[in-house]
Amino acid sequence: MVCGMTDRTEVPAPTDAELDVLRVLWKRGASTVREIYEVVSVVKDVGYTTVLKQMQVMHRKGLLLRSERFRSHVYEAAQPQARVQRDLVQSLLKQAFAGSAANLVQSALGGRKVSAAELAEIREVLEKFGGKS
Repeated sequence: MVCGMTDRTEVPAPTDAELDVLRVLWKRGASTVREIYEVVSVVKDVGYTTVLKQMQVMHRKGLLLRSERFRSHVYEAAQPQARVQRDLVQSLLKQAFAGSAANLVQSALGGRKVSAAELAEIREVLEKFGGKS
């Protein structure tokens, strides 16, 4: 049985710490708290109970689904990575750039070296979306 807040349409944006957990789940798939803790604790000084509490809060917020079929609860991301990223970018676009995609791109690319391969990929994406209104 998977428990989640499926009737909730508006899920809050994840915090930086919540994104750390989500990145692990998107990469590994459904995982226990212990498995998440083992990955997150390598890069962050965090305790097991902190990760457990954080994941319980994320479940209540609708960011995680939890399966209670096993002795240990198994968690998975409630939304695919692409959707969460898109929602975060849309929020940033609206809040910080007054809806201007051009200003967002200029800010993202300004002040850092962009490889030729990355520029080619960006051009390809722009061409793909160029015909949409």
